[in-house]
Amino acid sequence: MQRKAYVPGVAVLLAAVLTACTGSGDDGTPDDPRPGEVTASASTAQPGRYDTLPEACGSIDDDTLDALLPGLKQLPDAEQREEAYEGRATLTYDTDRKAGCRWKVESPTATDYLFVDFERVVSFDGTVSDDSKAQEVYGGKVEAADLPEPSPSTTEGAGEGDEGKEGEGSGGSSAAPSQSASPSDAPESSKSSKSSKSSKSPKPSDSSGSSKSSGSSGSSGSSDASGSASASATPASLLPRTLDGLGDEAFLDDALGTSRQRTVTVVFRTSNVIVTIEYEEQPATTTDVPDSEEMQDRARNLAELLAEAFDE
Repeated sequence: MQRKAYVPGVAVLLAAVLTACTGSGDDGTPDDPRPGEVTASASTAQPGRYDTLPEACGSIDDDTLDALLPGLKQLPDAEQREEAYEGRATLTYDTDRKAGCRWKVESPTATDYLFVDFERVVSFDGTVSDDSKAQEVYGGKVEAADLPEPSPSTTEGAGEGDEGKEGEGSGGSSAAPSQSASPSDAPESSKSSKSSKSSKSPKPSDSSGSSKSSGSSGSSGSSDASGSASASATPASLLPRTLDGLGDEAFLDDALGTSRQRTVTVVFRTSNVIVTIEYEEQPATTTDVPDSEEMQDRARNLAELLAEAFDE
């Protein structure tokens, strides 16, 4: 039987049709995918800078602990002193996501507590970066803290007695109080302090000053004036506030409880890690009041050391 002749034109036509179905665009790039189709070039959220956490109990050197916990050096027993320096690690099931440590040291004049917590935030949403998720978590802490808002009266009161000089002794722009946050897993002693505190003001009114006011005042007007003077005596630089130059964002809280225990909290975020420091002092007697400025300085110094360690 005679075979049919091969027609070259038909082959050329079929090749052209196949090329049109699977070919590239005019610029040589692949055709756009169908709606809903995922491509290899689709952008994904960036991971955070940190994928592990340091060991919390080993993150603070002995000299810094001596400054924060004066009773350490006074412990007579060497073994007890060594154990006190080591601290006590908080319970965690994933040390790459959560790590913390607590210290408690008693002395004849006071009992000091220190709590350090590291939290590495991870976003499980492919469209949200770890940093963005950490910002959200930090913002929740700020909202939950419900710290006092900045007020013009506070700023003006802080300037009285300094001939109207603005910013003198206030620590610059960071002196303004703002919303802040407290850690969700703070020590029980700190939680009780928070719940029982009568005010966010870091320093109570002077008892002798109150006596003089009550003795010399014969009207409610002079009593109100005494209260105003006490409020204006609180330096703006010691009020709860946001902090500049510490991580990506940070805040400080200072609370004085009814039994005169003071709790200073510093929280800062660096990329996808949130660091919480709680420093508390409970005097042996209710007549003593822990110094606000001293405790804030110690807590901030520790925060700066930890922030530097993360940057290394």
